[in-house]
Amino acid sequence: METSEILKRVRQIEIKTRGLSSNIFAGEYHSAFKGRGMAFSEVREYQYGDDIRDIEWNVTARFNKPFIKVFEEERELTVMLLVDVSSSLDFGTTIQTKRDMLTEIAATLAFSAIQNNDKIGVIFFSDRIEKFIPPKKGRKHILYIIRELLDFKAESRRTDIQQAVEYLTQVIKRRCTCFLLSDFIDERDFRQSLTIANRKHDVVALQVYDRRIAELPDVGLMRVKDAETGHLQWVDTSSRRVRKAHSQWWRESQEKLEDTFTRSNVDHVSVRTDQDYVVALRNLFAQRT
Repeated sequence: METSEILKRVRQIEIKTRGLSSNIFAGEYHSAFKGRGMAFSEVREYQYGDDIRDIEWNVTARFNKPFIKVFEEERELTVMLLVDVSSSLDFGTTIQTKRDMLTEIAATLAFSAIQNNDKIGVIFFSDRIEKFIPPKKGRKHILYIIRELLDFKAESRRTDIQQAVEYLTQVIKRRCTCFLLSDFIDERDFRQSLTIANRKHDVVALQVYDRRIAELPDVGLMRVKDAETGHLQWVDTSSRRVRKAHSQWWRESQEKLEDTFTRSNVDHVSVRTDQDYVVALRNLFAQRT
């Protein structure tokens, strides 16, 4: 993609996703993702019913009447986007690829984060850690992230989610909110690593998938290529048995993934590339409030 085209796409995504995060998600994001704890704010005179454990004794002694410490929620978060950049994300049979939708979702979350004065960082992963962008604040930083989302070229085609979440655990020392964005096409079991990561951080999973991965069309003989391995094969989609077997594989894969998230205590949502991801994000936020 040429530089001028990238800048145009960055601007288009900024306009759309910034509007979404301002008008739709501002309050819901704030409610769904809490701060790290309570921070001291001010002192005020004691009122009947206040907790005596909050009395500020130095001020009380100075003015000869009781004052208490007032606390407020410490709102600032560190938000990490853990973004799958493997080759399977390039698949798409409707209006956009999985990568296109994933990019818009990531941008929307990023703008929601900075509007709440949160830091935002990114880890791009395939079956290796492709790039780490440390968390920072500001519009300039967000636009850099979007540009990377649009134009990043991964060195590897495959996926290793276990390695990605283990890297997150190692590199981010303080508790963060992490959005794991992927199609989750990974044969390896990453449940234990995800469980450990979610104990240290607040991990949220967003799956993006295409309708044709869930349901094969009846279009006769079709040549299929595995984007991550390059393996080519012919599939007879006119066969009811073949279509049924594929549907069963998808159902079982989703059940296994659902079980992984449930056992890891990770909030999650799935969205298809021909659906409205705004609805999916609002459902996700609603789970947490």
